[in-house]
Parts: sequence; C-alpha cells; structure tokens
Amino acid sequence: METILVIEDDPRIQKALARQFSAEGYAVHVSPDGDAGMAAVFEVRPHAVVLDLMLPGLSGREICRKIKSEVSQIPVIVLSAVSEVADKVLLLELGADDYVTKPFSPRELLARVQAAMRRSQRSASEPLKSIETYSFGNIVVNFTRMDVLKAGASVILTAQEFKLLRYFIEHAGHAVTREKLLNDVWGYHNYPTTRTVDNLVLRLRQKLEPNPADPVNFQTMHGIGYRFEPQPAAVRL
Repeated sequence: METILVIEDDPRIQKALARQFSAEGYAVHVSPDGDAGMAAVFEVRPHAVVLDLMLPGLSGREICRKIKSEVSQIPVIVLSAVSEVADKVLLLELGADDYVTKPFSPRELLARVQAAMRRSQRSASEPLKSIETYSFGNIVVNFTRMDVLKAGASVILTAQEFKLLRYFIEHAGHAVTREKLLNDVWGYHNYPTTRTVDNLVLRLRQKLEPNPADPVNFQTMHGIGYRFEPQPAAVRL
C-alpha cells in the first residue's frame, strides 16, 4: 500500500486529508509540525508528501529543501496560502513538484498528488538511472550521490538545478522549448511565466560553463528554447 505523509498543523485539514486519501486506498501518516514531519520522512519513507508551508518548528520551505537534497525521489506537493508568482517560483526552485493554494479542493489536491507520484514512478524506471556518472567537458555528474564536480572541485546545485541538468543530459542534442521544460521538469502545464526556466538555465551556465557569457553546453535556440550540447562529446563511465 502506498503511503502519503501529510505535514500540516491544522487539525481540520489533517482530518479532511486523512479521510480523502484513505478513501482512495492510501495509507496516511500525519505530522503536526515541521520537526516531526522531517523525522517521518525518513521513518515512514512515504510515496508522496503533502506539505504545509506555515508550520511550527522547522519551516515548510526548509523541509522541502531537505527532502529534495536528501531523498529527491519523493514528490512534494505544497499547500500554500500565497499565490504570488515570486513565491511560486521560490517553491519550484526549492524542488517542489506541485503546489495547491489554500483554500483548495480536496479532489484537485488528490489529482495533483497522484500525478506527481506517477511522474516520480516514471522517472524511477528510466534507463538513465542505471548510469552512475556522466561526463562532459570538465564536468562529472554522479547520479547516485547527486553531486557534480567541475575540474575536480565540487559544485553545489539546488535540487531543481540538478533536476534540470538531468533533463538536459537525457535530451542531449535535442532542442526543447521553455514550455516543455516547465511541463516535464516542473510539472506545470499552465505556469504564468517562463522566466523561471531562463533564470535556472542562467544559473547552470554560471556554475558549469567554461565561459558563462559564451555558453557552449547550454545553448539558446532563438525562438524555440534551449539545447544541451556536451562539449566535447560526452563520456559515460
């Protein structure tokens, strides 16, 4: 039986979500604060986390960041009382798989949780999972440890930067639109702006390109989007 971890301090929402997910055949574990929720991530090993941002103790943003840096395969669906674009972008950059703004429809939340779980399951079955490292230029990406080396020195990537890098590697040589990146990497089909893609590509260039001002790996396809071109040819170890 698949388990959903609900990290939420409002008893009414706890009961409503536990009832909703249980009715659909899921096991439900509820944590009332951030510290208990973070501990439950490792104790319960849920198939998905529904995470309130405003929590006692450890904040929802910090929990999201920790999950995506330590157990990135677990999808995180955020419950947020905010709807400003800047806040949504922040959630995406922290690695959240989806978000639902309060007040919300329980059926919509259920649909988003199930969609995030399906995406996670598809990602887990991809052939690239069996490849431990991937190299291009002086960059070595280790998928098992989720770390990156540039000329032997460690490069710190956020969860979403690593996720985008992985997608580019999987689609090396193919032009991809900003909209497709939003759909496939972030999981949003109607996101209000594509600037978040541009900002994240810019950060990858700054961290990984030999000369970020003249990128050779993360190339802009004018009028289309981007294309990842390993320079020189990638070597898979």
